[in-house]
Amino acid sequence: MSNTAILDPIMVAEDAEKERAQVESEAREIDVLVKQTNNEIDRLVQRQTESAQKLRQLEANLESYPREEIKTVYTSAQDAQMRLFMMRNQLEQLQNKQRSLQRYRGQLDRLSMTARQLAENAHSIVVSSSGANPSAENKTIIQIIEAQELERQHLSRQMHDGPAQSLTNLILQAEIVQRLFDTDQAKARAELGNLKTSANTTFQRIRDFIFDLRPMMLDDLGLMPTLKRYVQTFESKNHLPTHLATIGERTLPSYIEVAIFRAVQELMNNVVRHAHASRIQLALDLTSDTVQVSVEDDGNGFDVEAVMSAARQRGSSGLANLEKRIQMLGGRIQFQSATGRGTKARVELPAAR
Repeated sequence: MSNTAILDPIMVAEDAEKERAQVESEAREIDVLVKQTNNEIDRLVQRQTESAQKLRQLEANLESYPREEIKTVYTSAQDAQMRLFMMRNQLEQLQNKQRSLQRYRGQLDRLSMTARQLAENAHSIVVSSSGANPSAENKTIIQIIEAQELERQHLSRQMHDGPAQSLTNLILQAEIVQRLFDTDQAKARAELGNLKTSANTTFQRIRDFIFDLRPMMLDDLGLMPTLKRYVQTFESKNHLPTHLATIGERTLPSYIEVAIFRAVQELMNNVVRHAHASRIQLALDLTSDTVQVSVEDDGNGFDVEAVMSAARQRGSSGLANLEKRIQMLGGRIQFQSATGRGTKARVELPAAR
């Protein structure tokens, strides 16, 4: 075994540990925000209680209070209620982010441990076999670890550019609203409306992010309902007509369902990024011992041999990683395409191994 093959798992472990340190830093920031948000919620609850008491007093003696004071009390109570609602919504999003980071930390820990164990095993093999070539099993393990690491790097970038950035923007907007309440309540209400819109948009983005990361429907309801939901969301989000056709129905092992769903995700996202297509046809055939799924578009098409050769050389390409995952499961992926003639990608996987 070459020195490079021995060092690969060590590098993966070190990268995972560096990534974990970054996740820890982000988790500490989220913890601080959760604490601050909880404190703000406690303050707003107290303020709402005081406003409610004041309202009861006012309603019992309306004739004793000037019109302007009545208006001020009602406005204050309404504002307190609205801000409390927004802060509770923000707290829920922060807590969801906390849970995601906790799961991610656990995955990184397992990745680091597995990589270091592999490195130790690889070293033992070198010592005992005096430079023999790595076994097929160890090559497969290395490929799995590399694929996992690439997925985690992609996830990290998505979390940083998506939910983390959106939450930061919400906090800044909340601070603007807080300052405006003391100077210009009309502008504060307008800005609060913008904040509510931003919060709803961020919430939807986080839901989409969680679905793309690991749709709970896949575990609860299975592959077919998940694909139907994904196609509906994909079509609405990208304004690209997408038709799903299914043949047969059967229960598949969980890892096969995940592999099919990930393949569909990668292939359909590639259509959006590169094909400039006007429609997509997705087909799933469950009638034989080999599960068959195809994604066909009427887009630009490409030179299959040239593109796949370049993807394999880069190693980090989504198509190259997809091809590796399919092959490790005993399946295959084929592309039929030519420039200007659209593309048909076909994945075949054994229904069980």
